[in-house]
Amino acid sequence: MSDRRLRARHSCGTSCDQRKDIMSEVTILAFALIAFVGIATPGPTVLLALTNGSRYGVKRATPGMIGAVLSDFVLIGAVAVGLGALLAASEFWFSVVKWLGVAYLAFLGVTLLRSRGTLDLPLQGSQGTESGATRSIFIKSFLVAITNPKGYLFFSAFLPQFIEPALPQAPQYAMLATVFASIDFAVMFGYALLGSQAVRFMRRSGSIWLDRICGGALLALAGSLALYRRAAS
Repeated sequence: MSDRRLRARHSCGTSCDQRKDIMSEVTILAFALIAFVGIATPGPTVLLALTNGSRYGVKRATPGMIGAVLSDFVLIGAVAVGLGALLAASEFWFSVVKWLGVAYLAFLGVTLLRSRGTLDLPLQGSQGTESGATRSIFIKSFLVAITNPKGYLFFSAFLPQFIEPALPQAPQYAMLATVFASIDFAVMFGYALLGSQAVRFMRRSGSIWLDRICGGALLALAGSLALYRRAAS
């Protein structure tokens, strides 16, 4: 009888561990699918990837993608330590971050509207010029994400649904951040590739209109953010 119980307990423990593994995989898959839908919907970093790809090509647009991916880790890390909850609770800090985001999105939008077209803006020249342009591409994509309070509030509401409170939370947030950042990079890479291929078939006027469309979209996003209100506490 004792041996039977031990075998039954061992069998149950193995099957329970397997169920935990399966649930973990299902949870990550569900998170990845929902994240993909959210990321693929054109937002500021995706639009910047598209315009950077059309202006400079995929390779030289990569620093912008890296900047956006780094911002993913910053946003999720901030949410993990409670910054998202702070923005949700504080009207003052929410407004500070929001209006910084509005101003920066509007600046980028106006810059694109005033551009002369992607065909006139290759990333070439001296080493110093290329280095400065690469740094600028990185900073633009990084700042446009971390100055958007909707990102903090989104992650604050979204991530806890996939976190198991009984388990250590830091590894779970790290896993979700890695999955989200990987999808984000893949989607931005796709948009950058689309932009780089599209510009090959465009005349000068077509490239100007691409910049204007993306610039108008960024201004629309700035307006949307300006009208955005945090949920009442």
